[in-house]
Parts: sequence; C-alpha cells; structure tokens
Amino acid sequence: MFKSERGSATAEYAIATMAAVGFAGLLVVIMRSDEVKQMLLGLVKSALTFTNPNG
Repeated sequence: MFKSERGSATAEYAIATMAAVGFAGLLVVIMRSDEVKQMLLGLVKSALTFTNPNG
C-alpha cells in the first residue's frame, strides 16, 4: 500500500549537488573567456572609480 521513501532525501541531495557542480563548471568555462574577463574587469573598475557628478 505505502511505498518506502527511504533514501529519497539522499537521492535529492545528490541530484542537487550534481546540478550545482555542473553549474560551477559552466561558470568556470565562461570565466575563462577573455571577453568575459574584460567585461567584468571594466565593471569592477567603473564601480571603484569615483567621479564627481557636479564637476
């Protein structure tokens, strides 16, 4: 009548962990791109550069 759900939480954690590892791997591949590095560097530089809007 009732199916045993023993181990289902462990399987869910394993699937979530594998998805996170896959996403991290994708981010590593993207971050190795020179275009992305330059874009992020430009964003950081513009965020850290203070310009007075009043001149």
